[in-house]
Amino acid sequence: MAEAQKKTQAEFDDAVSRIRELNEKLISAAKQNGTTSLDVYEKTLSDMLQFSQRAADSSQNDVISAITKAHTDYISSISQIFTGVTRDALK
Repeated sequence: MAEAQKKTQAEFDDAVSRIRELNEKLISAAKQNGTTSLDVYEKTLSDMLQFSQRAADSSQNDVISAITKAHTDYISSISQIFTGVTRDALK
């Protein structure tokens, strides 16, 4: 009976070990995917804000250009905070 319990305990320990290893792999993959997603988000947002500013500048209206500049600066600042905190959480 004690031998059967030892065998069951060993099998249980092996299963726990495999589950932990799988969880670590999943967490690592999720972190990598999260970092890649943040990179793509930052690049896309930057491109969009640059396009917006170029479009406003081409209007040759100083008020529109200034408002757009303030808006893009605000969005960039908020985005940097968001992505910075998120990157820290993914470490």
